[in-house]
Amino acid sequence: MTKYIFVTGGVVSGLGKGITAASLGRLLKSRGLKVAAQKLDPYINVDPGTMSPYQHGEVYVTEDGAETDLDLGHYERFIDEDLNKYSNLTTGKVYWNVLNKERRGEYLGHTVQVIPHITNEIKEFVYSVGKKTSADVVITEIGGTIGDIESQPFIEAVRQISLEVGRENSLFIHVTLVPYLSGSDEHKSKPTQHSVKELQGMGINPNIIVLRCDKPLESSIFEKIAMFCNVKNDCVIENITLPNLYEAPLMLEKAHFSDVVCRELGINTAEPDLHEWRQMVERISGASGHCVEIGLVGKYVALHDAYLSVAEALRHAGFYHDVHINIHWIDSEEITSGNCAEVLGGLDGIIVPGGFGSRGIEGMILAAGYARKNRIPYFGICREFDAECPDKVIDFMPGQNDEIDKGGTLRLGSYPCIIKAGTTMQRCYGKLRIDERHRHRYEFNNEYRDLLQEHGMTLSGISPDGRLVETIELTDHPFFVGVQYHPEFKSRPNRPHPLFLGFIEAAKSRHLY
Repeated sequence: MTKYIFVTGGVVSGLGKGITAASLGRLLKSRGLKVAAQKLDPYINVDPGTMSPYQHGEVYVTEDGAETDLDLGHYERFIDEDLNKYSNLTTGKVYWNVLNKERRGEYLGHTVQVIPHITNEIKEFVYSVGKKTSADVVITEIGGTIGDIESQPFIEAVRQISLEVGRENSLFIHVTLVPYLSGSDEHKSKPTQHSVKELQGMGINPNIIVLRCDKPLESSIFEKIAMFCNVKNDCVIENITLPNLYEAPLMLEKAHFSDVVCRELGINTAEPDLHEWRQMVERISGASGHCVEIGLVGKYVALHDAYLSVAEALRHAGFYHDVHINIHWIDSEEITSGNCAEVLGGLDGIIVPGGFGSRGIEGMILAAGYARKNRIPYFGICREFDAECPDKVIDFMPGQNDEIDKGGTLRLGSYPCIIKAGTTMQRCYGKLRIDERHRHRYEFNNEYRDLLQEHGMTLSGISPDGRLVETIELTDHPFFVGVQYHPEFKSRPNRPHPLFLGFIEAAKSRHLY
């Protein structure tokens, strides 16, 4: 029977529940188990697709086209399994589904209530990911913080699941903050105790408590929390802030995290095989002293999570090429023709990540032009803006216009692309057909194909039916590639994406020579 693990958070938000869940997924997979992961988000948006990145960070897109929370990126990068539309559920989506069922008469005239109708919808969603993937273990992270009003239906739903599948098939992990008070020179366990008490008041007794801290904890803290929170001594796990987040699975396993989880769930497996992961972490920590300077030019750079997958993909390629990646977060609104050389001149590579809207676009265009003229490696990802400009090189897809709803109407998910032989694209991928994830409404305007090719642009990637231009490049440039999809979503720390590998290789060559 599928085992269900629920990860909750207490005291404050932003504790790294996602990293804890992702690390556990990697550890269980390394034991030979098939793992699926999902995130339950309490906000009322149907999905994060229409949110500003400043509100919620980047929107992560799955293979089947679901617009999801950024934590799903952590899950895929750590567990190395493609997630799907059953991997992210919001309060908005729950109520949307329930209200549509009510309108269709599916509740047979019953009064629709939070319990059982809302909770049943949540339960059905949690169960579905296990059925869809035939997973041995489903890890479900519940967004927000215990005590939040909006999280209560999710907490009630997973409490009911625990009863339905049996305590031997369900496990609750609670991640809490253990603050350090410099004035008294000690860590404080009281916030964790109060958080667990709040969770217990909702009918859930956590089996494992993960303590988030910046410094190593004293043994007395573990003993106190185990006693007052009613868990076994070895079920209190330390999670210290690390310079490299990919060390997290190894650190947690030193505390026998997956051993304890398997014991509590009655799972008999082999010891985890972390050889490949450990080699990767050692390669990261032992990288050469060379530091490649990459300018990330965007309009959301004040919040680095807005470009989380891009930043991680750059670092993955750096791991592979044995260099450190120093990302310069450059606000595109601050780039002008007068300061362009000053801002960009010392860089080894320039990347302009995806986004919507016209704000900051002039600075991005200047950055692309500077890279082209000065032969600096350049990588542009899925950008669309002014729909009213006179020369629409990038325009609405056929049959679309600005009057349609913004949510869920983009070209989303994985689509194929045919690569032109003899191009930078072929050199990077090593093949002539690829599949990449999309998230956009606009496409290359085919009326400009001939004109741009006449002036040196290579249309290096086309949809199989020949209608859509997916990638362009300057083939005689060290690296100058623009793509209409989001390659960052498919990069993994132990398997970097081919385009990011090619970009960083070119940037490294510029740095060294």
